[in-house]
Amino acid sequence: MTEDLTYTGGVGAPQTHVERGRVRTFLSLVVFEHSVFALPFAYIAALSAMWTQTRSVHWVQLALITVAMVSARTVAMGANRILDRRFDALNPRTAGRELVTGAMTVRAAGLGTLAALVVFLASAAALSWLCLALAPVAIALLVLYSYGKRFTDFPQVLLALAQFVAPVGAWIAVTGSAPAAAVALGVAVGTWIGGFDLIYSCQDVAVDRRVGTRSVPARFGVQAALGASAVVHVGTFAAFAWFGYAAGLGWLWGVGLTVTAAVLLYEHLIVRPGDLSRVNRAFFTANGVIGIVLFAFALADLVRLGLTA
Repeated sequence: MTEDLTYTGGVGAPQTHVERGRVRTFLSLVVFEHSVFALPFAYIAALSAMWTQTRSVHWVQLALITVAMVSARTVAMGANRILDRRFDALNPRTAGRELVTGAMTVRAAGLGTLAALVVFLASAAALSWLCLALAPVAIALLVLYSYGKRFTDFPQVLLALAQFVAPVGAWIAVTGSAPAAAVALGVAVGTWIGGFDLIYSCQDVAVDRRVGTRSVPARFGVQAALGASAVVHVGTFAAFAWFGYAAGLGWLWGVGLTVTAAVLLYEHLIVRPGDLSRVNRAFFTANGVIGIVLFAFALADLVRLGLTA
């Protein structure tokens, strides 16, 4: 009330103020800042592809890939929040989300998600006709994960497929093709995120069983889910190594892999079947470190091998 009485802007300013508030709420809804977790691998793919082509960075392509990645993730998160809002209301961990509390309406969230979809399609079209043709496949996989818990005990497989497309798509955006290196990086990213989601979903095992949503922990138990995650992450490490070999990277990438192995080990050591209190530390700290470390060492290796601005 005080803001309305003391506001001294022009005639359209109060409406602008409201719209800015809605935008901030929508960005909070889709946890926009977490886009940073996906971008490093799109950049690794794009820069590696550029190195194979011209040994130089294509800045316009890189900017368009950034817009496409962020907007696609926003579509996925917006759709997830809308589709899962009733499940979220039944879970104490997610009951504070904006669509549950009423801080944002479903209509507003839908409009924000639609706007992000338009941006994604426009950026895909600007990259190439092939990217535009494949864009619906990427969106379908991203949205399908939200439905997974309704019909399969293995929704993490759907999440892995959705994450697979990001680095592969970035490589296709640059070269128009997806060689073994792109596939290897897609497998690595998909299994990494899917394997971590096995850990993350352990937090909701009691709620999932009570409300009927499906997951590996709900079906097979927390210990089985954590064990499966460890096995999957061994595959993740192997796929990252495969990517480095296929892409022609050298010893600096190897250093990054060593750090990654240590962080993955730490992630699994701090989360136990009887103690899930440090799951968020594994997510925000360990996963953030892996993305930044691998991008930094990949970039350093590419520069060492001749990549120029």
